[in-house]
Amino acid sequence: MCKINIMEGLIILFTLIVLLLSIIIHEIAHGSVAYYLGDPTAKDSGRLTLNPLKHLDPFGSVILPLILFLISAGKGPIFGWTKPVPVNPYNFRDQKWGTLKVSISGPLANFFIAVFFSLTIRFLPLNVPFIMLFSIIAFYNFAWGIFNLVPMAPLDGYHILFALLPDRFSKFKSFFQRYSLILLLIFIFFGLRLIFLGAMVLYSLTSGQLLVF
Repeated sequence: MCKINIMEGLIILFTLIVLLLSIIIHEIAHGSVAYYLGDPTAKDSGRLTLNPLKHLDPFGSVILPLILFLISAGKGPIFGWTKPVPVNPYNFRDQKWGTLKVSISGPLANFFIAVFFSLTIRFLPLNVPFIMLFSIIAFYNFAWGIFNLVPMAPLDGYHILFALLPDRFSKFKSFFQRYSLILLLIFIFFGLRLIFLGAMVLYSLTSGQLLVF
């Protein structure tokens, strides 16, 4: 059984809070852009809030992070998700690019946070504890932004891809919709390492620091 000291426990708790808030901000970005484009669905559902109780998903917010924590014995990256904000694209004033704008807003919000904290580490004389905490914030926002660009339903990358592809790819889109859950679970358990690797590379490039789990 893995023994965790107080400091490690605090770091794990901070990581879980950062992950949850990063995902919530991601979803709020979706809902806010949708509201700006004329769709009040997310706002009317009370989802444009930082209150985690409005966003928690039983599997993505609790079960999956716990599984990853146990598999890595508390030493590796933890991952999860919240409930996606409800959006009705038929309400968008911009019917051509509205879905693309809403989809890309979530990853962009995470990348903005990640770059901000990475550059803070790079250019400000921070002490070690702040570097460690800021690196967790940057890493998980990079990871969540990259993960959501994967072109699998219901991730943002799927909606971005098919907003750009012509209609003749509709059969390809139907295939992804039909097997989306299976494909996504396979990717989570076998391809997640690539997401973490990509996040580490982006963090190192922007912060000038190495991050090793």
